Amino acid sequence: MDSEQQEAVDVVSVPPPPQLRGRSREQEVLDRLLRDVQEGHSRVLVLRGELGVGKTALLTYLASRAPAGRVVRTAGVEIESEMPYSALQQLCAPLLGHLDQLPGAQRAALATAFGLSAGEPPGRLVVGLAVLGLLAEASADEPLVCLVDDVEWLDELSAAVLAFVARRLDAESVALLFAVSTSTAGPAQANDELLSGLPELRVEGLADEDARALLDSVLTGPVDPDVRDRIIAETGGNPLALLELPRGLSSAELVFGFAGAGNAEPANRLEEDFRQRIAALPDDSRRLLLTAAVEPVGDGGLLQRALERLGIGPEAASSAGIEGLVEIGAHVRFRHPLVRTAAWRSADAAAVREVHRALAEAIDPGREPDRHAWHRAQAVVATDEKTAEELTFAADRVLAKGGHAAVASLLELAAELSTDSSARAARLLSAAEAYLTAGVPARIPQLLDLAGISPLDQIQQAHAERLRAQAAFALTHSRAAAPRLLAAAQRLAEADPAAARETYLAAVGVALHGGRLTSEELHAAAAGARALPPASDASGLLLTGLSTWVLDGHTAAVPVLRRALRAVSQDDDLRLLWLAVPAAHVVWDDESWYQLSERAIMQARSTGALSLLPAALSFHAGALILAGRLADAAGLCDEIDVLARVTGLAPDTTAALILAAARGREAEARELIGLAVGDADTYGEGRLHGVADVATALLSNGLGDYRAAMHAARRAADRDDLAVGNWALAEAVEAATRAGEAAIAAEARDRLSERTGPVGSDWALGVQAVADALAGPPAEAEERYREAIERLSITRLGLLVARARLLYGEWLRRAGRRADGRVELRAAHEAFTAMGAEAFAERAGRELKATGETIRSRTADAHEELTPQESQVARLAVAGHTNAEIGAALFLSPRTVEWHLRKVFTKLGIASRRELATVLRAPDGPRR
Repeated sequence: MDSEQQEAVDVVSVPPPPQLRGRSREQEVLDRLLRDVQEGHSRVLVLRGELGVGKTALLTYLASRAPAGRVVRTAGVEIESEMPYSALQQLCAPLLGHLDQLPGAQRAALATAFGLSAGEPPGRLVVGLAVLGLLAEASADEPLVCLVDDVEWLDELSAAVLAFVARRLDAESVALLFAVSTSTAGPAQANDELLSGLPELRVEGLADEDARALLDSVLTGPVDPDVRDRIIAETGGNPLALLELPRGLSSAELVFGFAGAGNAEPANRLEEDFRQRIAALPDDSRRLLLTAAVEPVGDGGLLQRALERLGIGPEAASSAGIEGLVEIGAHVRFRHPLVRTAAWRSADAAAVREVHRALAEAIDPGREPDRHAWHRAQAVVATDEKTAEELTFAADRVLAKGGHAAVASLLELAAELSTDSSARAARLLSAAEAYLTAGVPARIPQLLDLAGISPLDQIQQAHAERLRAQAAFALTHSRAAAPRLLAAAQRLAEADPAAARETYLAAVGVALHGGRLTSEELHAAAAGARALPPASDASGLLLTGLSTWVLDGHTAAVPVLRRALRAVSQDDDLRLLWLAVPAAHVVWDDESWYQLSERAIMQARSTGALSLLPAALSFHAGALILAGRLADAAGLCDEIDVLARVTGLAPDTTAALILAAARGREAEARELIGLAVGDADTYGEGRLHGVADVATALLSNGLGDYRAAMHAARRAADRDDLAVGNWALAEAVEAATRAGEAAIAAEARDRLSERTGPVGSDWALGVQAVADALAGPPAEAEERYREAIERLSITRLGLLVARARLLYGEWLRRAGRRADGRVELRAAHEAFTAMGAEAFAERAGRELKATGETIRSRTADAHEELTPQESQVARLAVAGHTNAEIGAALFLSPRTVEWHLRKVFTKLGIASRRELATVLRAPDGPRR
């Protein structure tokens, strides 16, 4: 690290270690954490406790114990909580000397987010990777301690990115600590949820003995023992309350008692005490505190200019009583966030507007137009179209940072100030669109209700209906979105055919998720789409293909869907993935399924497209399951869960369902199946019933419960949902054959042939060959089994290859050809065991034992001892990716990738990447 970078990191002037009473347990935890970081590990800790309990003091204690110059800090500020990346910028600013060491895309994203350069709005995932890399680079030579205070008031994007980073720190020598107040409502709950599951330390009030000693240290005269005990009891041992409450009591009250606040929370008591102290100040001193509270950045120069415009002289800062509440210099610091809150909330609306007006006048609009516009807007009493226009322009500039939620807030405020009703409606619709993009659909209905008060033209009405439906679907995947989208598309049909096609496609997609429950809307949407002039782009072809599938059946849809998949594959915008991959199932195109979902993951990770990533992960996990890569699929399912917690969007559980069934873990699978059925009933997502039945059939076929598998597969086949019906028929043939229901098996086989025949892909013909071998003419069975294995072996579908060999081996054993059967069964058993398909492995093992073979306990090879994370890192390394590229793909820092590789080398007994390929095979690819 050069001297400039070293100087940049040395940003926190650390005082001597504070003398903390009654905190030996907490100090021991922090000391141990710091030792771990100094030994090369990363550690994350969340301090939780009520306001004033001493979280900030503990952070300061840790800072004092860290190496000099190796601490960076940030804190949330309520008035700044709508400014995107404001807290993150404060934390990272001292580390920007390392910016050039990041990959280009990450460097550009962080520079744009922090307003250092202009560019397209960066996705929060890319920003998260950039911050992860920045911390890794800054800690390359010495440990780094990052402290985040007042998490409850962090802006949304900063909170999301820091939570993302916290879950991925591993071997970077970074300590990341958060302090969260549990007694604060509002954004605290949302930000706190982002940190759920991270290691935490609860900070409670002091024990009575320590509380009494602390209280005595600030008492200046005699105090009645009962009064002392009452203060300790009512504060709950809260240190700040113990220090501050006596300031508001007279000598007589300390001796003879005081009128307490009953069971009021210490935070409420503290704020009330600060309010009383502020009320006792001279008028100018109160206005000074209010101005400092409303100005969120703590800019001493700006505060001074605003005070001059308010006619407040320097003597206001030196009046008796203001000391201990705020420190004013080049930077303005309040003793505690509650002082800021008390100053703000104790002022009347006119005084607050006056301060905002002074701040707006003190800010140069040419240098800081956004802050100028915001303060000016807060000073407006009623409406002001000019200020509304300034806010709209500010929203455009904020969008360049990727702060869609902040954009929505600015547009909401602009709408409130609008004098023109049509402009107000347009701004509200734009705000709703921004919230949808930001992944905050819960805010949309209220905005649309407000927009509806103004007269909307036909296109705006349709736009509002589309947004309302998309918000509902994003939150719950509810079928209620289908009729709304259909109505919106019908309104747009004449006025804007292109927008109508997009809305019809959304309506078709939502109705397909609804399954039988939305069959009426599905047919209406398909018919409405057919009435529009067709389009030849990817979206238009997909709409035509899916409409044909709904109205005319499978055979007629195949040619159009194939053309649509080619168009989607050649398109850089993969937002159509949620419908393209199901279309790939219809035409039995495993290669498009794999490639599209893999590309979509890469695109979503590189751009931070939260709307795309969950579906991409789910679809690719499904592809990996059929490839037999169950451990890799499990890693993607874990990532889906994390994304659902971070975004609050409806999680996609289909991959997790199928994975549990393929693994043969009965208890886990049945629990997930039950949850899926419950969600399907609650939200009307009928397609989940079909997925749950296919998962049941897959699980039951593995367990050998063929009658249960048959009933579940037939239910799914009768529903015939998109991308589910084909699989259900294949499971039904196997289950019915093994259950002795020849007629049912033959019917399912004939229905399956109607789906596979028009396609002719190796996947389709391989699955059909298995069905023919099971339920077709017995004389042709062996030939058809061999064909199935040959065709499926050409594809990526390793799980289906193993299942075909299992069925062939079972047939050979029953035909009395035990030696031949042993070969196929042994291959199937080894494949299932390596995949982790436990139930199918046991089924193959039972059959293998029946041939006379003894199955020995298998000693795991070294590479099977790798964790899923290590396996993913190793596979990407074998494929030739650099540490930085692997880190970008897996949301890890390059140093963590290096750490995982060292562990892989140790487990495999090798010393370099070159040796990896000899012990691990590269990622699956088509063997054509």
